[in-house]
Amino acid sequence: RLPALPALLWLALAPLPGAPGPAARAELRVRVRLPGGQVAEESLQADSGSDCISLELRKADGALITLTADFRQEVKIFRALILGELERGQSQFQALCFVTRLHRNEIIPSESMAKLRQKNPRTVRQAEEVRGLEHLSMDVAVNFSKGAQLSSHIHNVCAEAKEAIYTREDDVKFWLEKGVDGSMFEVLPQTSDLPDLQRCRLCADRWKPCICSYSLSIEWYPCMLKYCKSRDATGKVSSYKCGIRSCQKGYTFDYYVPQKQLCLWDEET
Repeated sequence: RLPALPALLWLALAPLPGAPGPAARAELRVRVRLPGGQVAEESLQADSGSDCISLELRKADGALITLTADFRQEVKIFRALILGELERGQSQFQALCFVTRLHRNEIIPSESMAKLRQKNPRTVRQAEEVRGLEHLSMDVAVNFSKGAQLSSHIHNVCAEAKEAIYTREDDVKFWLEKGVDGSMFEVLPQTSDLPDLQRCRLCADRWKPCICSYSLSIEWYPCMLKYCKSRDATGKVSSYKCGIRSCQKGYTFDYYVPQKQLCLWDEET
């Protein structure tokens, strides 16, 4: 007897009429529960032609979080559009982009994502697995005008964050070995270079440089494929893709800002 399939189904063996072909674009909307108990809608888009996926979710504080996974270039792009504090001299919103290496098996492939369908769209979902918090020191700036050489998606995803695109030196080394042009990267000041450089939450002067910290969480995403087994008339057992496993993962990014005014959310409370 086959096990019951999860609410999000993998339809590779019996696609619906009009289902995506070998190169497909698809969108899935999933209701997820945020840490404070609120329910939000998460958008998941897949484009198997360009071999990428994107997830978009609005946080409880109004910030819009986007994750773009470029499988072809092995690049992940996190974008945060953060509502500004107008009464404190900030603009309407502030944009940040964090670019990191995409490792294999972090998330299901784009062609798999494009074939997902929902059985119960109104169900509020919570991830089956909570993956550990990742704390990343983003010590390198990325030149927006040259970023397309790293991933073509940077041009669109990070358009509002041209002066605030960050990555890590460890990831830069990996991309340089793949032949990416190193002139797009600039190492940012560190505490070893500037002994007076503090974390922004400890810095009293709003116009001094400091190390900012920003945290975000991807509340629900398909991180693994599930396989079921079937037995034919001769008794031969075979496996097939029949669903997904969902995960939640949080990230904290530390990065240099030329003035604390650009990091007002990171204050000691």
